[in-house]
Amino acid sequence: MIIPVRCFTCGKLIGDKWEEFARRVKTGEDAGDVLDSLGIKRYCCRRMLLSHVEIIDEVLRFYEEAEKRKEARSYYFQQ
Repeated sequence: MIIPVRCFTCGKLIGDKWEEFARRVKTGEDAGDVLDSLGIKRYCCRRMLLSHVEIIDEVLRFYEEAEKRKEARSYYFQQ
């Protein structure tokens, strides 16, 4: 959901590099070249960025649906 601040394995700070990495990969740059230019050489740190999946939009969608159902239930049970 949210990129970890530090690498789980070695503890190197990687959270500050996520936005730059994601932006450059979206524009079409090779992910390996972007990681090299950002100074991320260790494979443990590289996997943290390469394997990260942004799922916050999916989670929020389910939360919004749950809130709508809760409002509908309260509307019908108040009458």
